[in-house]
Amino acid sequence: MIVVGVNHRNVPLELLERMTVPAERLPKALHDLVSREHVTEAVVLSTCNRTEIYATAEKYHGAMGDVRNSLSEMTHVAPEAFADHLYAYHDTAAVAHLFSVAAGLDSAVIGESEILGQVRQAWEAATAEGAAGPGLHMLFRHALEVGKRARTDTGIGRSMTSVSSAAVALAAERLGTLDGKRVLVLGAGEMGEGMAVSLAAAGVAEVLVANRTPERARALAERVGGRAVPLFELPQAVVEVDLLLTSTGATSVMVEYGEVEEIVAKRAGRELLIIDVAVPRDVNPSAADLPGVTLLDMDDLRAFADTGLAERRREATRARDIVDEEVSRYRDASTARQVAPVVTAFRDRAEVLRLAEVERLGRKLSDVERAALEALSKGLVAKLLHEPTVRLKDAAGTVRGERLAEALRELFDLE
Repeated sequence: MIVVGVNHRNVPLELLERMTVPAERLPKALHDLVSREHVTEAVVLSTCNRTEIYATAEKYHGAMGDVRNSLSEMTHVAPEAFADHLYAYHDTAAVAHLFSVAAGLDSAVIGESEILGQVRQAWEAATAEGAAGPGLHMLFRHALEVGKRARTDTGIGRSMTSVSSAAVALAAERLGTLDGKRVLVLGAGEMGEGMAVSLAAAGVAEVLVANRTPERARALAERVGGRAVPLFELPQAVVEVDLLLTSTGATSVMVEYGEVEEIVAKRAGRELLIIDVAVPRDVNPSAADLPGVTLLDMDDLRAFADTGLAERRREATRARDIVDEEVSRYRDASTARQVAPVVTAFRDRAEVLRLAEVERLGRKLSDVERAALEALSKGLVAKLLHEPTVRLKDAAGTVRGERLAEALRELFDLE
């Protein structure tokens, strides 16, 4: 089991946004991964904070090369541009990493709730494409349990529980208050929905929603008592609002420098706050140079979320204890699952031989004698099998365990 990736902690935002895998590219990326020589299963997790590939592999170093090359092809970024930033974990460390991600411990906003849904969606997408098999099914199913338990058993999810709620809190801090403000939300996906709902609860005067799919914009606007805006009317709508929040899944800039420049000219000196939490970014970063424009992105959001973290950090310590406990539980279940077929075949083989001998000798015995032979043979076989079974289970998941399992297969002609 391996994980290879980049995230908000180890790469600049400019590189992270280039390495995002859009949803429309995901099926091809998954098929490419599992077609590689050393990769047997794969899940791609690509969010505003990370792009990671989880895989089961035949050989670690071979799989690393396969994943790196595939990652370059799916993101159109040369390997040398990101190779020094890649992190890679295998086996227990890979399991611990995914469990930490699902628990919200590796997010820009510690404890954020959105990542759990993103982990589920990544797994479901890989399953739909036939890229995830038994190994990753077991891993991701357990990861979702860990994420839920971390939020149920600790207070890690209190206060700012998502990137979207943190973005709204950042806007409130910058503007002083959101009461009576008019806000435009660009993007009606999960993040946009979260921001719109948070805004409606914060007492804004009006929420406008724009999206590439008009139906989604209308549905979200109706939900929060706002108004949908056609995408072609976006520049004029921004002229009227106090705040623009963007979070689309677009692969290129949605709002260009020239458009913001024209908007500023029409605002007659009124300042404009833009918070762009999309990765890749929706608004041309150079728009921050325009007078009267404050443009914030994920880097600014992370810095804001890092303030006042004392309580969540205490809860994060408890969540990490849960992750450690669950990693041990997963390892035990996984190793037992690995040796179970060998142990079952070993015991089945012994039982076949035992029954054959009982049948051969039992023809000459009375019922009482046959029952005694049955009991004696069962007890003797159980004692003979006990020690090899225990040693194999204890060594499962190690090189020694593989040697023992192979020896059993060879000595007893097991399938």
